[in-house]
Amino acid sequence: MLTLGKPPRHKLVELLQRASSAGLTYSDVGATRCPSLPLGFRHDLYERVLGTGDTVFDSATRGLRAWRAHVGAGAVIAPDGAPVEPGQTVVLAVPIGPAWAVAPCRVVYVIEEADRWGFAYGTLPGHPEQGEESFVVERDQSGSVTFRITAFSRPSALFARVGAPVTRAVQRRVTSHYLDALADAAGGSDGS
Repeated sequence: MLTLGKPPRHKLVELLQRASSAGLTYSDVGATRCPSLPLGFRHDLYERVLGTGDTVFDSATRGLRAWRAHVGAGAVIAPDGAPVEPGQTVVLAVPIGPAWAVAPCRVVYVIEEADRWGFAYGTLPGHPEQGEESFVVERDQSGSVTFRITAFSRPSALFARVGAPVTRAVQRRVTSHYLDALADAAGGSDGS
């Protein structure tokens, strides 16, 4: 859904209530965990090295748990303080110039490992796209911390299909903002 101007909080809550009982709009749930993504979708992989050490890893995972990548990119999230846990439904409102894209999503999985933390959400009816996007922070053996965003998507809403080149540019810009925001949240400092 696209709105002119920032949607009022009560409208996001109304959409959230409707979305909470809706099913996902795609069948390959959890596929962002797999090395090969489903056919018939655009595939995206973005990553940024955030820094090195335990402090960076811990700050980045805390940031992801608190939706800092999204909020730092300018998104509004309903409900306030939504926990990142499987089954959690959220509505994101993302600014696109004077318009806002409103996107209902559901968390479909969470990864909780010693050196890896992240989650993925899938699209619900009313989202301009169909597909799934994962946000994962990983620390390798050398202590280097990387933030990866993996997605598969295709336009769902009429405006997304008709304006595909513009929609694609907006997706790239928003994803770049997610990377920047989590890098800021992680601090990028070295050390443990």
